[in-house]
Amino acid sequence: MVETSSLLRRLDFRELNSEYAERLPRASIDIKSALTIVEPIIERVKNGREREMREISRELDGIAPEQIRVPKEIIEAGLKSISEELRNTINEAIARVRKVHSAQQRTQTQVEVVPGGTVTERWVPVSRVGLYVPGGQAVYPSSVIMNVVPAQIAGVTSVALASPPQRENNGWPHPTILATCALLGIDEVYAIGGAQAIAMFAYGLRSDDDSVVISQPVNMVTGPGNIYVAAAKRALRGVIAIDSEAGPTEIAIVADKSADAGEVAADLISQAEHDTIAAAILITDSEELLLKVQDELAQRIARTKHRERITTAITGKQSGAVLVRDISQAIDVANAYAAEHLEIQCVDARKWSERIINAGAVFIGRYSPVSLGDYLAGSNHVLPTGGCACHSSGLSVQTFLRGLHFIEYDKESLADIAQSVVIFANAEDLPAHGEAVTARFERGAGAE
Repeated sequence: MVETSSLLRRLDFRELNSEYAERLPRASIDIKSALTIVEPIIERVKNGREREMREISRELDGIAPEQIRVPKEIIEAGLKSISEELRNTINEAIARVRKVHSAQQRTQTQVEVVPGGTVTERWVPVSRVGLYVPGGQAVYPSSVIMNVVPAQIAGVTSVALASPPQRENNGWPHPTILATCALLGIDEVYAIGGAQAIAMFAYGLRSDDDSVVISQPVNMVTGPGNIYVAAAKRALRGVIAIDSEAGPTEIAIVADKSADAGEVAADLISQAEHDTIAAAILITDSEELLLKVQDELAQRIARTKHRERITTAITGKQSGAVLVRDISQAIDVANAYAAEHLEIQCVDARKWSERIINAGAVFIGRYSPVSLGDYLAGSNHVLPTGGCACHSSGLSVQTFLRGLHFIEYDKESLADIAQSVVIFANAEDLPAHGEAVTARFERGAGAE
């Protein structure tokens, strides 16, 4: 049963025991249709030069910078333009994210499988990455931090960053984006957005006369963006590695009657502020709390800055309030939804959090709101959306690392297993595989 008389439509799951995922609200994103729009853009970038990139910017962003790569003096000017208070806050966020992500570093391991036979795993960083930072309805210096810091800790030696040109900044990315790049030591920055930025990362960019390589192709692209960025990532996957096809932001809150309705409403609103298709889900066993949250939403939305955008998101088909029998069922529903951001605001929140297996990030208790994670918790806010948290995790140092196995057997350890290799090879009807082993033991073969 669904009621739509309040801001958050109400869904009653109290009689259900399964099929939660099919019944939960979810934004519908048609990336397949977006592909038909971005594929011609990708071809233009692949076959074009800097002049073509600037023309695409004029068509899609209404402005083109003097050049695609942002000069170092413009980046430094961005740093000079921000207040000391903001500079200190950005540095604090960098420090906290660096502290958390430093613990994610991987160490080399060596296993002696048999005497004389070892397998060593070494973690090798991706050589070159392209980091995308959106610049549509909001400014995201936090996304610069969340992308750059893990890459740096992983040991990536070549980092490029792209962010859309801004009319208010003479075609350069937003000054706060540039300031954050400066504080992180990133000086390869491009004033380009959307699918064209992803295509530039994939294929590189040359000057109009072909004499200068403006941007070398990258191995991997990470960072959130709109549907066209997601579509470009899908189209170019294979040419480049990607982190994910990020969709609209999501928040789900598991709450009981002990939760503060005003705080719950404020947290739902905070994520609805991102986009008209952002998802806000309340999961509760308390009808009383649900009604109070509805009242708080009405009052708080009326006095917040982006009330129209928020109202559209809160009342959209992707949002809703789910009524459940108890918190145990609420946790099951939350796992079925696999939210990008999941808050748990109930008695024994930490205990209930131990049952969560599907979420991008979990925020425990009333003093751990999602907006803390967006900026200064130290965790990463580039997280799986659209239910992908059931199989994927957020951006981390691991994203930029590849595990390489180094296998080293001596003559005796190979001889000991040679016949087993032959048996396996013959079972797969690949006898030459076995012969590659036995060749090493033919009379007079090889040298010690």
